[in-house]
Amino acid sequence: MALLGCIADDFTGATDLANNLVRNGMRTVQVIGVPAGPAADSVVDPTTVDAIVIALKSRTTPVADAVAESRAALGWLRESGCERFFFKYCSTFDSTHEGNIGPVADALLADLGADLAVAAPAFPATGRTVYQGHLFVNGVPLNESGMQDHPLTPMTDANLVRWLEAQSAGSVGLIPYETIEAGPGAVRKSLDALRRDRKRLAIVDTLDRPHLFTLGTALVDAALVTGGSGIAIGLPAAYRAEGLLEARDNAAALHALGGYSAIVSGSCSTRTREQVAEFAQHRPALQLDPVAVANDVDHEVQAALDWAAPQLDEGPVLIYSTAEPAAVATTQANLGQAEAGALLETALARISQGLVAHGVNRLVVAGGETSGAVVRELGVTTLRIGSQIDPGVPWTASDHLGLGLALKSGNFGGVDFFTRAFEVCP
Repeated sequence: MALLGCIADDFTGATDLANNLVRNGMRTVQVIGVPAGPAADSVVDPTTVDAIVIALKSRTTPVADAVAESRAALGWLRESGCERFFFKYCSTFDSTHEGNIGPVADALLADLGADLAVAAPAFPATGRTVYQGHLFVNGVPLNESGMQDHPLTPMTDANLVRWLEAQSAGSVGLIPYETIEAGPGAVRKSLDALRRDRKRLAIVDTLDRPHLFTLGTALVDAALVTGGSGIAIGLPAAYRAEGLLEARDNAAALHALGGYSAIVSGSCSTRTREQVAEFAQHRPALQLDPVAVANDVDHEVQAALDWAAPQLDEGPVLIYSTAEPAAVATTQANLGQAEAGALLETALARISQGLVAHGVNRLVVAGGETSGAVVRELGVTTLRIGSQIDPGVPWTASDHLGLGLALKSGNFGGVDFFTRAFEVCP
């Protein structure tokens, strides 16, 4: 049976996690939303995979909804026979003072009857590190990295112990750098001490790749691990060392993908803005006007498709709502924060459906919320995980649609990601 059951709070995060599991030898399938009906009736055969990742769209939903959906996912994974569990959120800890990371983690711990879980968002390969409980992005404190301007989850404090304790019903501790450096045994002793102090969650300092393997070994028996996808790098080797997982030579093979290529982007992160600007210097790119979309979404969707169709023969095109923080603020002031985001996600999802109808079989989607809207509009139910484009971003395949998808978290990927993605596509 599948060993590891994972719950991701957005679609790109799910793919990011699945990518790291596959690259480290775990056969992994990504499921879009909690499957309907009992696990025994699912299209996923848990005897043919090592990990199942359920992709939710719960990062920015109301806390009660996020908790309920995450608990439902946990229940389904337990029915499927999974023995270890992982709650995946963004490596930039995207959340608010109310949640959703703390409340979901609290609920999963309670359902599993567990007393403590680590919170380990670091992913050193993408520049996300944690030191003395503070999160850094490429050496810059989180609240100075551009994440302070995020339209939905502005991260205004790099101190994750303080941030998570504001969300959680329990007390939050810290496993510091010195303990991680001392090895897995020291980490286990620290966890035991935190339990005695009645801590429910523990932020973990993590500065480099070896730290991920230290944590994997220390947490091999943990019922629940929470964090970014980085910590998943160290878990498969620990599972194999304990005899829980067979060695795999190639868990990432996909069939060749043909057809036209396109990109849709809804992320307004710093890196995605750079990627949009770089691509637009060389290839056709169309920016949606939020006001025009609000006035007549049907017209704007069709106009975007009419613009794209005659250019698909020449290579990938880009359609985006990505904008600078000041423009985002103006749009939100005029249309409402939640309304503006939902409107543009819907438009990009419908545009994606139209592009696929025009013969696009290789589609890059930038932004977690946008990716969630797109895969639901397309009717994607499961994804097989393929080769990596950049750390945290693989190509995936929806077999029943014959479609290749690369679902990119906003801040991930090199500046030339949109061009290079199609150079490495199967």
